[in-house]
Amino acid sequence: MNSLDIPILFGILALLIILSALFSSSETSMMALNRYRLKHHAKSGHKGAKLAKNLLKSPDRLLGVILLGNNFVNIFASSIATIIAMQLMGEAGIAIAAGLLTMVVLIFAEVAPKTLAALYPEKIAYPAAYVLTPLLKLFSPIVWFVNFFANGFLKLFGVNIKNVEDAHALSHEELQTLINEATSQLPTQYRSMLSSVLSLETVTVEDVMIPKQDMYAVDVDQPIEKILKAIQKSPYTRVPIYRSSLDEDLIGVLNLRRALPILMRNEVTLKDIIKIVRPAYFVPETTSLSVQLSKFNKNKRRMALIVDEYGDLQGLLTMEDLLEEIVGKLSTDAKAKPIEETVALHDDGSMTIDASEFIRDLNKTYELELPTNGPKTLNGLIQEVLEELPSPGTCIKIENYVLEVVETSTNAIEAVKLSIYTAKKNKKKVSHD
Repeated sequence: MNSLDIPILFGILALLIILSALFSSSETSMMALNRYRLKHHAKSGHKGAKLAKNLLKSPDRLLGVILLGNNFVNIFASSIATIIAMQLMGEAGIAIAAGLLTMVVLIFAEVAPKTLAALYPEKIAYPAAYVLTPLLKLFSPIVWFVNFFANGFLKLFGVNIKNVEDAHALSHEELQTLINEATSQLPTQYRSMLSSVLSLETVTVEDVMIPKQDMYAVDVDQPIEKILKAIQKSPYTRVPIYRSSLDEDLIGVLNLRRALPILMRNEVTLKDIIKIVRPAYFVPETTSLSVQLSKFNKNKRRMALIVDEYGDLQGLLTMEDLLEEIVGKLSTDAKAKPIEETVALHDDGSMTIDASEFIRDLNKTYELELPTNGPKTLNGLIQEVLEELPSPGTCIKIENYVLEVVETSTNAIEAVKLSIYTAKKNKKKVSHD
């Protein structure tokens, strides 16, 4: 090397710095790749993405070959710089060359290329994979030797390098954050639907069922004329049929579409109706919506009756109720008014709400954070906290909200005014954190 001309040495030094920049940028770009976009590109047939994906299956081997090449060219560049300094300035130039080379490598072979790679990882990583793949095969014995000691050292600290895929798996909360952050790629409607799908695991049938007192059912322990009239007035295609009491003598479920030919006859008897009633399908109240969705499909049912741990009837769930958790209120829903019609918004930010509204629906529609791990309605929530039916004007603080009872009936709260809690409140208030 000492016999080479100065221009040739400078050319070799420049080439080594370029190679160092390429190794540095490939390292950063490989580590900065979005693993899910990489999988998508690989499945789409992108050869560079396929090579990069294979390299990232063993990140220790990938880093081994990159750092092996990077350290080699950096040390070689240091040697060339020393030779140039010796020829130009003698021994006094060695320290100057070391300082200058450090700055050049830092700027042009580290910071600049790594910053570029972090900004555009795919544009650098995919082409780099064509070079790194044969290099890894060529230097695999050396890489294996280095990794043998490096991985052994990591194992002393309990690090398992085999769990690469698990390390990049997203948790439920991370998936939710990913959906929330996809503001430009996904319309609000679709983000809401995806969020609802994620929550199917945590939401139970009890949370979305129609309570027993709101169920539309027909008592057959009455004259046939009244029975037929009640069936005709049904807003649903499936109606529970019982004798005297839903809890004690539930006969089954009548499908009005199947019953239509019989109901069109001039003379219909109770026996004709009972004959086409299908046995009820019962589901525990703790069943998650995701499980129930698959059970509906498996059992070919569209309605289930919800029971508690003692077998007592609690309510009713239909496939439509379940789907509404994903897509929102269906236009064909006949059982209730849209939530917007039961909530009055005021200029000061407060709202007057029908106390029978479900807390989960209010949280979802108006982005509230009322507790959902207890009673399902505002009426139930306030009465549980106060342990009594309050009088109008009573205020209660729950979380960061003040709930004021506006109207009551004999046995329930009818309307509630909700506002954000502030320190200055002059009304009678009960605090509950």
